[in-house]
Amino acid sequence: MPFFVDTLQLRSFVAIAETGTFGQAAATVNRTQSALSLQIKKLEDQLGCELFDRSARRVVLTPQGEIFLGYAKRMIQLQWEAYSRLREPDVEGEIRFGTPEDFATHYLPRVLSSFRQHHPRVQLNVSCDLTLNLIDGFHRGDFDVILVKRDPQRVKGGTKVWREPLVWASADGYRIEEPLSLVLSPQPCIYRARALAALDRAKRSWHISYISPSLAGTLAAVKAGLGITVLPEHMIPQGVHAIRNESRMPQLADAEIALMKKDELSKAAEVFAGHIVESLEIIRA
Repeated sequence: MPFFVDTLQLRSFVAIAETGTFGQAAATVNRTQSALSLQIKKLEDQLGCELFDRSARRVVLTPQGEIFLGYAKRMIQLQWEAYSRLREPDVEGEIRFGTPEDFATHYLPRVLSSFRQHHPRVQLNVSCDLTLNLIDGFHRGDFDVILVKRDPQRVKGGTKVWREPLVWASADGYRIEEPLSLVLSPQPCIYRARALAALDRAKRSWHISYISPSLAGTLAAVKAGLGITVLPEHMIPQGVHAIRNESRMPQLADAEIALMKKDELSKAAEVFAGHIVESLEIIRA
């Protein structure tokens, strides 16, 4: 049978792989659950294999599904790149973009490189800073587009583009003792505020042993055994590990990254904002 696949099928497949349920995935792609099931059945029939194991409470990828997930994400990315390049080949101008340093270091290099490659006439000026400083700068008019870490209960506006669990982390072999030694960013920092609030609620004693405004400085201090810190679960490097429940550390709320943009944007900035949202959606899956 010839293999034909459309974007909706690919996005449906990726959404199920990401959420682990047909119900949540259906809401993500704005389809009914029955329609989604038919899409996946058609895809599996064409490929001649099952992509999901449906026997557990949450559907999980089969080995064949794991293989196809990589191709699905690449196909979606290529479709977006082709659309963006053909539709907006001549955009030009200057874009002022702000982002948290850790997120920029870990996730954005490939995204920004792809945008520059397809829009060489756009001058992209990137600034890395703490979220609250970025928000202040945005309100002053210093940025066209920013990515910010936020607590959705406190910071409104923008478009959610990322959600990731936060964990306590320490160097391999580090022994946790009371009072807890903390390695944190300076104020204002959302991770710092969440860490201290969680410890105070749990009535754990602590002191801040090291303050660093950069991710590199934070990780260096943690690896040197100066204390524990808070990191997104998928940003833990070699030599550092997540602290699990045996240390009775209080749970931390997930990290949420939102994109905020000016009400009136240049054509180049609108294209850039769309590129960020689309690219992070693919990476996240």
